[in-house]
Amino acid sequence: MTLGEYRVGITFNPSSNVHVDEIKRRAADLIDYLNDWNSGDNTESSRLISLAMTHIEDAAMWGVKAVTKGPRSA
Repeated sequence: MTLGEYRVGITFNPSSNVHVDEIKRRAADLIDYLNDWNSGDNTESSRLISLAMTHIEDAAMWGVKAVTKGPRSA
């Protein structure tokens, strides 16, 4: 399991929703891309990558919520 897959919980999709799978795959791929690109020798770049990864995780979470949240019942 890659870092991105671990961070977004790629295997957790109890509803088997294809949109959840797609959101998590894309988020994991972007996290992995940034992780591979980060050499660790530039502290400012590392800080920015860390922030980006955190926001990607957040975006994946909100995206999953958007595609799984049902309408509000009265």
